[in-house]
Amino acid sequence: MSRPIEGQLAPDFTLPASGTTQSITLSELRGKRVVLFFYPKDDTPGCTVEACAFRDLNAAFAAAGVVVLGLSKDALGAHEKFTGKFDLNFPLLADTETAVSQAYGVWVQKMNYGKPYMGIERTTFVIGSEGHVERVFSKVKPEGHAEEVLAYVGEK
Repeated sequence: MSRPIEGQLAPDFTLPASGTTQSITLSELRGKRVVLFFYPKDDTPGCTVEACAFRDLNAAFAAAGVVVLGLSKDALGAHEKFTGKFDLNFPLLADTETAVSQAYGVWVQKMNYGKPYMGIERTTFVIGSEGHVERVFSKVKPEGHAEEVLAYVGEK
């Protein structure tokens, strides 16, 4: 499936979320801006750098009226461990069936030592208060990314 582009309505979803006893539905967050960052796997080096940076800046995102959500294919149990280990202060969404990752066009073929496999391409979407995609950050490098996203949402 193709990736939503800036100006398009962000695909809606409902997924189980860490740190809560319920699921999160994107459309129920209307009225707030959302940073939705897709990452490959809990508790791996790059994903830990990225998640911890969003953790460290979460108060600044909140002050800007922005909700931060992380999403990977990992199950809720893995998210809970990852959240606890690194004291993450925002929900991680469990897209175990990859339906949301596919809807956002980030479930792609990747290569590892010459072998193809399917996985999440690290990508961040900023979704406006009316539910439209404001900005897409593709092929993200974990170091400095949260700061880049905060700078963007602070400008708008």
